[in-house]
Amino acid sequence: MKQERINANELNLKDKVVYINRVAKVVKGGRRFSFSALVVVGNEAGIVGVGKGKAAEVPDAIRKAIDKAKKNLITFPLKDTTIPHRVEYKYGATKIVINPAPKGTGIIAGGPARAVFEVAGVQDIVAKVLGSHNPFNSVKATIGALNQLKEPSAVAKLRAKPSELETSEENQTVNEEEKIS
Repeated sequence: MKQERINANELNLKDKVVYINRVAKVVKGGRRFSFSALVVVGNEAGIVGVGKGKAAEVPDAIRKAIDKAKKNLITFPLKDTTIPHRVEYKYGATKIVINPAPKGTGIIAGGPARAVFEVAGVQDIVAKVLGSHNPFNSVKATIGALNQLKEPSAVAKLRAKPSELETSEENQTVNEEEKIS
C-alpha cells in the first residue's frame, strides 16, 4: 500500500537528532573520520519521518539527514494523545511493542523510540524495544509500527459483512429522510 508523498514545505516540522556516529576509514596515510547522523522529523500531529545522513562534518550530516527525513514522511492516526490500538512490529533483529495509554501517562519508551514519539505528537504511550537496541533499527521499527496503525472506522468497515453495510446505509438514508420531513 503506497502512500502519496507528503509535501514537507507546507508543514511546520520539528526535528530531533537521535544518534551521531563517528566512523573511520583506514587509508594509506592513517584514518579518515566521517560522521553519520540519524534524525527524526515530525509535525507533532500524526506525521513523522526518519533520515540518515553521512558527511565529513557533523552539521552537514545532520542537514543531509533532515533533508532525507522530509522526503520519507508518513502519516498515522492518533486517538486524542495516544494511538488507537496495540501494534507489534519487527525490523531486522529489533522488535517493538507499542500500546496505547490513558491520558497523563506520558511517553514510556527507550531513547530512539521516545524521540520518534515526541516529534510525532504522541503524548501517552507505552513502548518496549526487544532484541537488538541498535538506534537505526529501533527507529525503523518504531516508524514501521506507526505505519501499521489503522483508523478504527476503517477497521470497522473491513470487519463488517456486506449485508450489514447495506442495512446500515439504508438506515442512514431513512434517518436523513425523517430529519428532512
